Amino acid sequence: MTGTVKWFNASKGYGFITNEKGEDVFVHYSVIKIDGFRTLREGEKVTYDEITDPATGKSRADNVEIVKEK
Repeated sequence: MTGTVKWFNASKGYGFITNEKGEDVFVHYSVIKIDGFRTLREGEKVTYDEITDPATGKSRADNVEIVKEK
């Protein structure tokens, strides 16, 4: 899936991505696939896998990669 970073708090290590349907998806720094300090910036385009927690029905992101601008 693709989405846009809504906000990300680097000191707390989490934030939200807005998916193509306009829904918010939780993202944790541990699933960001970059070298070095794992953080995201508001407005960045990303690709990711969306996983739904069966217990809560809430979505979270996995395997998050930043889309490189051409």
